[in-house]
Amino acid sequence: MPTIMTHAVVPLAAAALAGRGTIPPKVALAGSVLAMLPDADVIGLRFGVDYADAWGHRGATHSLAIAGLVAAAIAAVWTQARNWPAFLFLFLATASHGLLDMLTDGGLGVGLLWPASEERLFWPVTPVRVSPIGAGFFSMRGVETLASELVWIWLPAGVLAAIGIAARRRRA
Repeated sequence: MPTIMTHAVVPLAAAALAGRGTIPPKVALAGSVLAMLPDADVIGLRFGVDYADAWGHRGATHSLAIAGLVAAAIAAVWTQARNWPAFLFLFLATASHGLLDMLTDGGLGVGLLWPASEERLFWPVTPVRVSPIGAGFFSMRGVETLASELVWIWLPAGVLAAIGIAARRRRA
C-alpha cells in the first residue's frame, strides 16, 4: 500500500484541479479522509481475519462496491454531498485507495471487483514500492517507499492541481 498520507493527496489534488466551485473545501477534506479509510481493514487481522480473506487487508474494503456504498451513505446524511459532482468525487476519492494500492509492488493485490470477484488485482505496471507497516515505516524501506510515491503519485498529483489552479487564474 502507499503510505496513508499519499492516499489523502490524490483527492486533494483532484479537488484543486476541479476547483472550489465544483468541490467545496469540506467535501475535499472528506474525500481525503475517505481515501485513507479502506486501510481500517487491518483491524481485522487482530481479530483473526486472514489477509487473503475477502474481508482481509486489501479485500472488500478496497472495492468499487464499497466505495459506492460509502459515498451513498454519506450523501444520505450530509446535504453538501447530495449533488452529482460531490457524490462522484467522494466515490472516486474512496475508490482511489484501491486503485493506488494496485500500483504497488507487493502484497496480494486488491479486491477491486468484490463482490463480483474475489480475485486480487494489480495494474500491469507496479512502480510504487509497497509501504512497510508499523515501525518499519521508519526504515530505509520506508524512505524508498516515499521516494517512489513522490515520483509516481505526488508529482503527477501536484501537476494536475497546478493545472487546475492556473486555468482558473487565467479565466479570472
